[in-house]
Amino acid sequence: MERLSLRLRIFLFFALVGLGGAAAVIGALAWGYTRLGDPAALSAFITSGLVACFVILGMSAGIWLLFDEHVAKAVERLASDMRSRAHADVAHGLDGDAAKYLGDLAPAAAAVATGLSETKTALQEAVARETRAIEDNRAQLEAILSDVEAGIILCTDDHQIAFYNGHAAALFRDHAPGLDRSVFRTLKAGPILHAYARLRSGAPGEASDLLCVSESGQTLSGRMRLFSAGGRGGYVLVLRDVTKALRGHLERDAALASALEEMRRPAAGLQTILSVLGEDLQEAERTALQTAMREETEALVAQVNGLIARRAQEDRSGAWWPMPLIHGEDIRAGLETGLGLTATADPMSLPCDGYALVQLACNLGQRLRTEGRGTGLAASLSKASPGATLDLTWEGAPLAVTELEHWLDAPFDENLPAITGRRLLDMHGAESWPERAAGSRNRLRIALPRAETEAAAQAYARSAAVYDFALMTRPAPPDIAQSPLRSLHYVVFDTETTGLSVLKGDRIVQIAAVRVVNGRIVPEEIFNTLVDPERSIPPESTKIHHITDADVAGAPTLATAGKSFHSYCEGAVLVAHNAPFDIGMLRRDKGEFGEMFDHPVLDTVLLSAVVFGQSAEHSLDALAARLGVTIPPELRHTAHGDALATAEVFLKLLPMMEAVGIETFADATRKTREHGRLLADLN
Repeated sequence: MERLSLRLRIFLFFALVGLGGAAAVIGALAWGYTRLGDPAALSAFITSGLVACFVILGMSAGIWLLFDEHVAKAVERLASDMRSRAHADVAHGLDGDAAKYLGDLAPAAAAVATGLSETKTALQEAVARETRAIEDNRAQLEAILSDVEAGIILCTDDHQIAFYNGHAAALFRDHAPGLDRSVFRTLKAGPILHAYARLRSGAPGEASDLLCVSESGQTLSGRMRLFSAGGRGGYVLVLRDVTKALRGHLERDAALASALEEMRRPAAGLQTILSVLGEDLQEAERTALQTAMREETEALVAQVNGLIARRAQEDRSGAWWPMPLIHGEDIRAGLETGLGLTATADPMSLPCDGYALVQLACNLGQRLRTEGRGTGLAASLSKASPGATLDLTWEGAPLAVTELEHWLDAPFDENLPAITGRRLLDMHGAESWPERAAGSRNRLRIALPRAETEAAAQAYARSAAVYDFALMTRPAPPDIAQSPLRSLHYVVFDTETTGLSVLKGDRIVQIAAVRVVNGRIVPEEIFNTLVDPERSIPPESTKIHHITDADVAGAPTLATAGKSFHSYCEGAVLVAHNAPFDIGMLRRDKGEFGEMFDHPVLDTVLLSAVVFGQSAEHSLDALAARLGVTIPPELRHTAHGDALATAEVFLKLLPMMEAVGIETFADATRKTREHGRLLADLN
């Protein structure tokens, strides 16, 4: 009986009362008939008994309906509201109207809940005050680690990632690292396993240098150091991409070997010619030797010139010179400081040596002033696709090309006398020339070949460190069925489609997902992509999710997006609101991307039924309102917004499920299957 819900127990109680009353009436009439002993009265007794039974059963059913609506449902709603406030940090008050027939119970429960909330808030404020200094230190450490010019990855002893910085995220073109995911998704296993085994065996030295290869074919120079926390081991990897440097070294080595081989023949020929020149030769023989000497000399000179040209090309490419991504605002600020003027800059970032570029521009500006061209001197950095232009403009006499060439032949910085302005331009692949500007102004322009838009630069240099050090002390997870819900790795996702039918051929137009690790959302690991449905989007669907045919033009098809999303979901439990629809779409179209979404699944509709009762409303909007989750209007009915809202709802439901004894994945699936009348369980 204890396993039955309150409403079912009350129903059984009234059913027993009704059936008991009917049985009592039938028994009393039977006893009366036997005492009377008149067969003619039998039909009257039967009629009276049936009427009495129907009346008793009807009254029992009617009273049960009233009791169920005003007492049982009210108690369930009151209990779920109190559980929400106690375990999910929901701030809104209890629903007094729903419990108005429960007398003083609702006000008393509200008073208890308010007191609990005030106590919890005071405790949280006290903890926040005490931990503010720790948070400041943590933020400073994050900033330091995120800006280290190397990729840093911290792994547990079972090779799951517990920390990575922004440079590690930007280092890999594909298979980016992710919290609580295997490092072997990103890097080939062999070198890492070998270095880890060597360090654990007690080999000399506290660190091991290694050469890694990423899953996308990059070559990385790395150093591994053992790490220990909470009794569990692990290791730290410091990685640098040496693919370009190694390729350049191999190409230079091959070119040098080829050039030396080509030089050997003319050099040997010259040596032979020189050995016979002193002999007594006929005029024709001497002429032939001179011709041969000239040819061999020309061949040798051609090889030397080829090496010189290759060196010049490498200088112009700047491959040997460090070129970090510099924000345009930093260049603008440097120009203003160096030249004492107001400069402007479009929002962009440049792969360049920021100090050298600013110093060169400032030197040229100072030369303009020295030569009497400083009137109205101004500087600007402008986007000029695919690159950018850095302009110095002034009022007065124009600048001759020969004069500019003379300036560029001088060292741009006294601390680097070997590097001239011309060589600096070559290293950036840049050019410079004087020209007329608008009106009476003249301009000195430096044209830079590459620049990144602000959005691209931010995506490239995602600098936030992503970590959860609790993963280092978490014991090795058991079988997923017996794993605590909080310890599991989830991908909470949503799709937008051309329609609402899995069977009638509607197609996905957007997939978005967020990752939940160790009970928290990882905002740095969001998946969000439009999908080309390869058919037109009906206007009635566009009215809901606002995605048009123009939006998906050029977007990846499901063959590409589905494969990427399957890789994103590797090793995770999938969570969705009304999962049979979203997962049904992906499973139906598995033939397009060649992957099966057979992951474990949790559905927030069914979890809501477990926590709030089957009679409550389980739409995403109703759940969000009940649990205090805000969905911005502009994000509602977008895959990204709904996935984020579902994740927040799911995290609010977790402690409420734990409060009623649902602690493992097996507990959750067992309870959700009791509500199969709502939705099918997909596990």
